[in-house]
Amino acid sequence: MTDLEPKSISYKRARFRTTLPAGRLYSPSHFWMEEQETSGVWRAGFTKFAARMLGDLVEHDFEVKPGDAIEVGQIIGWIEGFKATSDLYSCLNGSFRRSNPELLENLDFLRSDPYRRGWIFEAEGNPGDDAVDVHGYAQVLNLAIDKVLEQEQA
Repeated sequence: MTDLEPKSISYKRARFRTTLPAGRLYSPSHFWMEEQETSGVWRAGFTKFAARMLGDLVEHDFEVKPGDAIEVGQIIGWIEGFKATSDLYSCLNGSFRRSNPELLENLDFLRSDPYRRGWIFEAEGNPGDDAVDVHGYAQVLNLAIDKVLEQEQA
């Protein structure tokens, strides 16, 4: 990102509004990915949209251990909310490094601070081929929100 590029963009559609960090990649499955200072190490977490759709969360766990090979689309764990349990899918190809230890004490970081303290896991490797920049993700959000609105009107 150059000094001329914004650090984030504001997004609003229907009743949903958020600020999206610009220096990250995003997956169509509503994960953000940020390369860390150690080249090839990526931190991943839910976008604010995903966190909002999941609702109140109570528990999570991983099925993979540090050093395990992971690939995009692979189930790597689960997350439980008051309404349902959902699988956690990898948005990265490579080697699982660790989960966020802060989430063991406060899972609410996924909703209250999704782009900083609410990261979910780290992996060494690369994002999937379907990863997009912040502007591409805004288009993904447009489609997702339109789908939600259509379901509400049906």
